[in-house]
Amino acid sequence: MKKTLRRTAVVAGAATAAFGLTLSPASAVPSTTWTVTPAGSYTATNAGNIVLTATIPMTCTTSGASGSMASNTGNPAQVAAINAINFGTASTPCTSVLGNVSTVAVTPWSVVAQDYTASTGVTKGYVGNVTANVTAGVCKFTVTGKVSATYTNSTGVLAVNSVAGELTVTNPVNCGTIITTATKPLFKGNYSIKASNGAIPAIVGTNP
Repeated sequence: MKKTLRRTAVVAGAATAAFGLTLSPASAVPSTTWTVTPAGSYTATNAGNIVLTATIPMTCTTSGASGSMASNTGNPAQVAAINAINFGTASTPCTSVLGNVSTVAVTPWSVVAQDYTASTGVTKGYVGNVTANVTAGVCKFTVTGKVSATYTNSTGVLAVNSVAGELTVTNPVNCGTIITTATKPLFKGNYSIKASNGAIPAIVGTNP
């Protein structure tokens, strides 16, 4: 009886090990290879208004950014860094019903790729590490989190379109009940991307 039990345990163990070896490669998710062409520095300019809504809309008619793009492997994977980004200028400030809006970004932010559709040339992902100090009239607060985004190779447009809950408010001062820590900001707008040589960068994701 003991020999039978011992033999059964050995057979079961061997079967389990073989089953595990069979499953491991199949269950592994292949990493995506993200190819950015051309890699290197880039600039971004708003195409249309950029709007941050934190209970009330704060609209910028001028916004720009700069940073670097690079190929990478992984899913998700960072394909660009936003090293500087501005909202409004002295002559064209962002506006709201509370008064002119000043937004100071704390960079770098990251551009992260998650999904690529070859038929449309569209990469889905998000802008991460977002931190910005916002002043609207006498109201001051900080926005942190990430924002959903897509990038389209044919147009070179990074479309930022956050959903509720991705961004949060901290440290509201002189904002009353209009903007509180319970506020869920939304950040929306389009940016046209150009590489340093003037070309529109392409982001392509492939799987092995």
